[in-house]
Amino acid sequence: MPQLDYQTAGESHGPAGIATVTGMPAGVLVDEDFINAELRRRQGGYGRGGRQRIETDRIEILSGVRLGKTIGAPVTMLVRNKDSRLDDLQRTPPVTRPRPGHADLAGSIKWLTTDCRETLERASARETAARTAACALGNCLLRELGIESFGFTRQIGEVATGAIVSPENRAELRSLRDQSDTYCPDPGATERQRDVIRRAKIEKDTAGGILECHIFDCPPGVGSSMDWRTKLDARIAYAVMSIQAFKAVEIGLGVACADRPGSQVHDPIAFDPSQRNTPSLGFVRPSNNAGGTEGGMTNGMPIVVRGTMKPISTLLRGLPSVNLESLQPEDSQYERSDVCAVSAAGVVMEHVVAFEVARAILDKFGGDSLTELRSNYERYLEAARKLAPKS
Repeated sequence: MPQLDYQTAGESHGPAGIATVTGMPAGVLVDEDFINAELRRRQGGYGRGGRQRIETDRIEILSGVRLGKTIGAPVTMLVRNKDSRLDDLQRTPPVTRPRPGHADLAGSIKWLTTDCRETLERASARETAARTAACALGNCLLRELGIESFGFTRQIGEVATGAIVSPENRAELRSLRDQSDTYCPDPGATERQRDVIRRAKIEKDTAGGILECHIFDCPPGVGSSMDWRTKLDARIAYAVMSIQAFKAVEIGLGVACADRPGSQVHDPIAFDPSQRNTPSLGFVRPSNNAGGTEGGMTNGMPIVVRGTMKPISTLLRGLPSVNLESLQPEDSQYERSDVCAVSAAGVVMEHVVAFEVARAILDKFGGDSLTELRSNYERYLEAARKLAPKS
């Protein structure tokens, strides 16, 4: 069976974004309502720009699905752009003054042109509409196995929430997140985050932040320690860092591990017979500093990932730059953009993390159909429970 994978194509102001998912087993319910709801969430969040009032992102399934379920063939989905003007030179003129922090300068030099337009169109975060659709399909697969994702905004600017996420309160926090226009499960922090974004807009500036994602009910042993390319935490980090404007990724305690001795970092292991029949197999921890992974594999605790998104590089007031045609100093050009897209980026991050977990699940358990996959998954859990006698 081929490895679960996806590709995206399309430009910011092209006619559409296309996502193709390969390696998906047959029989997985393609929940279009769920995928479209996640696309709407990606378009939302306080601080977004005018384009989000133009687009109404929805998937059109072109292949790989029959009667609402995958058939084992590549699944191709299309997300149309209403604002399609790539060939209209009056509306999408050449860009010769690159924006610091964007792909403009590096791409123009790479492709030997003084026009940054083609680079910025493909490098645009508009690509994440198709990517969210593709990765939400991976999330559909996880849901078939009872594995659940939850992503939210941890911080915007200097304002962070201290919310503690647990398997017991995830439903409550999800509800709070969905009531927040910064996607933060903390009403007080939400209002202060809005203030940060409002202040940035007044100052013709932009704001960044930190996103967090949790994956619940994934059993131990998913991923591998035998090859650096199959370490699950590494694959998750790669996926998160590939999201536009992300500059750092942490798993579990992350960089704070450096401040503590090992005795305060590593999570003690205990066994609770009452949880033997859960995906954790009964192995429990009083802390989760490892973020659910050890040695490149899941350890039965929730997977915890944080990503840092820098402020968007398109500022209303511009930044010092150089005109590539004259090589004279000029301020960067303005392209319609957001003041803050942290909330939207959290939706993308949640789904790319979920997709990597789904990929690792299929690597381990295989199967051409969901029926076969589920049977392999359940046999593994049964075999793992037999490693030691019942208490």
